[in-house]
Amino acid sequence: MHQGTRNLSLTISTMVAATLVLLPTFNPAIAGDYPDRTVRIIVPFPAGGTADAIPRLVADWLSRKWGQPVVIENKTGSAGNIGAEEVYNAAPDGYTLLSAPPPPLVINQNLYRKLGFDPAKFEPIIVMAQVPNAIFVHPNGIKASNVAELIDTLRAKPDGVTAATLGGGTTSHLTSELFETMAKVKLRQIPYRSTVPALQGLLAGDVDLMFDNLGVTLPLVTAGKLKLLAVASPKRLPAMPDVPTIAETLPGFEAVAWYAIVAPPGTPKAIVEKINADVNEVLALPAMRANLRKLSAEIYGGSVERTAKYMRSEVDRWGAVIKSAKIEMQ
Repeated sequence: MHQGTRNLSLTISTMVAATLVLLPTFNPAIAGDYPDRTVRIIVPFPAGGTADAIPRLVADWLSRKWGQPVVIENKTGSAGNIGAEEVYNAAPDGYTLLSAPPPPLVINQNLYRKLGFDPAKFEPIIVMAQVPNAIFVHPNGIKASNVAELIDTLRAKPDGVTAATLGGGTTSHLTSELFETMAKVKLRQIPYRSTVPALQGLLAGDVDLMFDNLGVTLPLVTAGKLKLLAVASPKRLPAMPDVPTIAETLPGFEAVAWYAIVAPPGTPKAIVEKINADVNEVLALPAMRANLRKLSAEIYGGSVERTAKYMRSEVDRWGAVIKSAKIEMQ
């Protein structure tokens, strides 16, 4: 072989070998070995709300199925951005996951000028469940007994009625903004850090009403401490056929909170598919269905592809609400 040709061949071989070293390798056994140690699920909101309750239920059953601890860690702040950024920068090996409602996954990219992560690059795994938002009022405060009467009250007292929200950019906040826009009313929004202090404020009469998911709030309605005016699902809920929807008064109104699991960018497809399959199996358990029913949660589940498509549609839906209400966070 000519010396120049031989050197060129060696150079090309060296470059190919170096490139192969840099490429991620796919090991078919990787999902079979997973998990062989503790799995962390970061929840970017405080304990006590539905965003914390649903992943805890799922984590408990996953730990039994996998024979490994599955622990929930609450890393809160900045509408879920702090916890989401930690997971985004974690090793893409399936041992650090994010469980979150919409804000850090489909809302905040349209709300904040700059994020420390790209939500579109998370590996979507599964949407576990959906829980409709609803309007709750203190029984001794707002006298309205339905949405039409509430709108009349708000129009008679512009900016004179206070509404608890769970902070800027949460589905609670955006549902309130959507209601203002569609009903052509003005609320004085009072942001709280999380569900628990917001409910305490409503129960104490510090605020007049609250937009939140049914989840952990519904038992307070059952106990007579709060009044449920309407739900924000497209249709009446089979479990509560006597409770009207907001859409019956404001056609097209819909605001549903949901709770997903995603993984850091670059997590192997085999691991993503295994987690998806195992969570789907857990969601099908009668005991799990019974527990979720107590939170007024409807199982979503399905494939990774279904999850990705749903989340893309939610980016557009909440983005339209943010644009219409001209909301921007620093």
